[in-house]
Amino acid sequence: MQKIKSLMARQGLKSPQESMADLSPVENLRIPSKEELRELRQQPIDPQAEQEIIDSIGEVYFSNDSFDMVQHELEKLPPELNLQELEEYRDKLKRQQAAVSKRVADLILEKQPSYVKELERVTALQTNLQLAAVICTNARRQLNVAKAGFTEASLGLLANQRRRQLLTGLLKSLRTIKTLQRTDVRLSEMLEEEDYPGAIQLCLECQKAASTFKHYSCISELNSKLQDTLEQIEEQLDVALSKTCKHFDVLHYTKVQMAYTLLGKTQTAMDQLHMHFTQAIHNTVFQVVLGYVELCAGNADTKFQKMQYKDLCTHITLDSYIPCLTDLCKALWEVMLSYHRTMQWHEEQDKQETTPTPDESDELTVDRSYVKKKLEHGLSRIWQDVQLKVKSYILGTDMSNFKYDDFIVVLDVISRLMQVGEEFCGSKSEVLQESIKRQSVNYFKNYHRARLEELRMFLENETWELCPVKSNFNIAQLHEFKFMGQCRSPSMSPSRQAASSSYAAREELSLFQQFLQDGNPFEMHIEQKEEETEDVLASNGYESDELEKSVYQEYDSDSDVAEELKQDYVDEQTGDAPLKSVSRETIRSKRKSDYCLNKANAPILTNTTLNVIRLVGKYMQMMNILKPIAFDVIHCVSQLFDYYLYAVYTFFGRNDMYESSGLGLISSRLRTTLNRIQESLIDMDPVGENAGVHGPTEDRKEKVPSPHLSQLVVLTNSETLYGLAQRVVATESLAFLAEQFESLQSHLDAMMPAAKKPFLQQFYSQTVSTASELRKPIYWIVAAKAIDYEQMLLMMAGVKWDIREIMSQHNIYVDVLLKEFEQFNKRLGEVSRQVRIPLPVSNVLWEHCIRLANRTLVEGYANVKKCSNEGRALMQLDFQQFLMKLEKLTDLRPIPDKEFVETYIKAYYLTENDMEQFIKNHREYSMKQLANLVNVCLGSHINKKARQKLLAAIDDIDRPKR
Repeated sequence: MQKIKSLMARQGLKSPQESMADLSPVENLRIPSKEELRELRQQPIDPQAEQEIIDSIGEVYFSNDSFDMVQHELEKLPPELNLQELEEYRDKLKRQQAAVSKRVADLILEKQPSYVKELERVTALQTNLQLAAVICTNARRQLNVAKAGFTEASLGLLANQRRRQLLTGLLKSLRTIKTLQRTDVRLSEMLEEEDYPGAIQLCLECQKAASTFKHYSCISELNSKLQDTLEQIEEQLDVALSKTCKHFDVLHYTKVQMAYTLLGKTQTAMDQLHMHFTQAIHNTVFQVVLGYVELCAGNADTKFQKMQYKDLCTHITLDSYIPCLTDLCKALWEVMLSYHRTMQWHEEQDKQETTPTPDESDELTVDRSYVKKKLEHGLSRIWQDVQLKVKSYILGTDMSNFKYDDFIVVLDVISRLMQVGEEFCGSKSEVLQESIKRQSVNYFKNYHRARLEELRMFLENETWELCPVKSNFNIAQLHEFKFMGQCRSPSMSPSRQAASSSYAAREELSLFQQFLQDGNPFEMHIEQKEEETEDVLASNGYESDELEKSVYQEYDSDSDVAEELKQDYVDEQTGDAPLKSVSRETIRSKRKSDYCLNKANAPILTNTTLNVIRLVGKYMQMMNILKPIAFDVIHCVSQLFDYYLYAVYTFFGRNDMYESSGLGLISSRLRTTLNRIQESLIDMDPVGENAGVHGPTEDRKEKVPSPHLSQLVVLTNSETLYGLAQRVVATESLAFLAEQFESLQSHLDAMMPAAKKPFLQQFYSQTVSTASELRKPIYWIVAAKAIDYEQMLLMMAGVKWDIREIMSQHNIYVDVLLKEFEQFNKRLGEVSRQVRIPLPVSNVLWEHCIRLANRTLVEGYANVKKCSNEGRALMQLDFQQFLMKLEKLTDLRPIPDKEFVETYIKAYYLTENDMEQFIKNHREYSMKQLANLVNVCLGSHINKKARQKLLAAIDDIDRPKR
């Protein structure tokens, strides 16, 4: 069926008869003729049977037009042909063909009326088309008539008018285009004038105008050029933005920010600004260090330009280190100040700007919020960059060999930089602290080791002469203690005092407030150094006042004064002589019981003491600037005092006779302190001997050899009271040093970390407070040798004590002893010509002498073999005579060990029971003295049995000691 339909479609609109006639010969065979169709119609066929026949036709016959039925049937033939089967098959095909032909014929006949009707419609359409052609011909003819009569004359005028209007508009556009092309020159001028907002405004207006005339070919090129110009303006704007990183200018920065606002790139500008600040920090430090390195390197061929900054820092010489560091900090200060002023500018802008319109509100709020957060975040970033750059510089050089003053300058500069960091962004500058701490610990170990060796050299060359200082001497007058902010020297001029007060007022402001417009905080330490004055040394060892000189000459001739004390001393800094004077009455009033040649209040100290005090000041300066190493420094400060105390003890106080004296001269606390110092600080081995035995080398590095007394100091001459002047200077200078340490305790405590404060408290309670205790053992040696106690014992041995009558005259040995004391008193006066002997010293000396004398008396009385009651009365008489005359020589009250003698004398009269109790209660007497007391009493009021009992009691007391 499909094939038949396609055949009909190819034939066009033909009658069924024509269609039948046009079929090809082959197709004529397939399609039945009219007669056949008629016959087929006439032959009654069962529709169901017909449909079954059609259904039995293979699907392949309905496939497509190119199907070759003949070929298909021939291919289906079996290899061996059977006529009967072929005929049967042929009949079957004929039946199928007949059924198909009948069905086709039925369909054709069925559609015949529709076909005829359509053909009639086509004929009517053809007639209508011919009529339309006639109408069009008439219309054209009439239009030609109208054109000739009206259009060419009237509408021509209208066309010309329209053309004129178009040309006028074109002329206006061309003038605008000409103006646009000339803006290039004006833009260049505005950029040279740094009028970035104006240039951007002009460029944006030109772009807007160009977009209006974009239909002109020349404008497209101009638009491209304007875009390039705008990009060029942005580049120049970026350069202008970078300039604000080093030298902030309000007008310049305002122009730049306005320009970025016009571009709508406020956030981008902030990102770029932070990049420029980072770059500025790097470029600044590199150029500063490079300049110094190249300057110091001279004509060296080294290509420093290509070095990394960290490597470049290692080429800084020691001489150029501090100037370079100062310039480095100055340059970094400029960068940080610019950033600070940038933040200030934005804060002021936020306050001044009016409330934005609703359309702009969200965008502006976002921009401001972004800028604020970016600036705040940038603070810590920039400070971190600064720290890292300065850290590389600090660690690039080994500072262990720096001079102290140079190192303090370095610490001062870094401390000031850390102060800048704290004010800049509230940072504790951990990076800087750690780097300077590393250098400080390294430096301080070497420095302290050298100072200890220096102190040992000072001590070994010290002649223990008095260092003449003013009576109002205070450690705050020394350069090293200026940092503590205490009152300055009286010699400071009023103008300098005013300057210092104005400086203190300035200190209340932050650094960024002080130096917002000009100046630099890293120039201040130089100014301070110039202001420092020191006036502590007195002329001739006294205030340079004629009245005081005359008072001094009233009492003593200066012929006995050491030459060192006669030298004139003037102010080290100004050359001025001190001005303060002391009244005559004041000096006279101070002389009672105080062996003093000069000012009663003048401190007794040596050059070495002054050196130690200066060292302490230097150490405290280091602590004040660098708190992280405070404990290390305070530990070293304690070692200075320990070594000085140990030296004074070693030179003047060490003596094996202490133990036998029974006076308890060295307290257990002082003995513990001395032992601790010896174990922890004193290297007892000579260099090179037994080095491996006494611990590792590192431990020995921390120790210092024990000092040796200078050969110039003679302690064996009785005329000088066995070097009493030197002993007084040494001991009292140590006491003075202890006083200064006491006055500094609060300052040291404030600097000490909380965890280490017990160390400081222990140092003060166990070491500093024991300094005055050295007076006893040191002056005991003088007291033990100043008076001939042995001679007195010999004289007492020659006295007869078993007399039978009461004597009214005392024995000669008392007068001899008193003469010894008078001689001692005279020598004390002579020594006081060289050095003032303070009241505590004279008291200790007298106390020792009297105690030794009293103990010698008891020992003399204990040597008596026979004694009567009258003899005991004579002993009391002798002792009372001694006390009476002694009280005239000394103001010391009460007389030491007075009861020691009196109790021993009176014990002679005790009964047996009382004597036994006496022996148990009075352990201060020796076994020999107690035994002699018992033996002497035998026969008078103690029998032999009682004697044995008492001696046994004495033996029981002595037994635990063995």
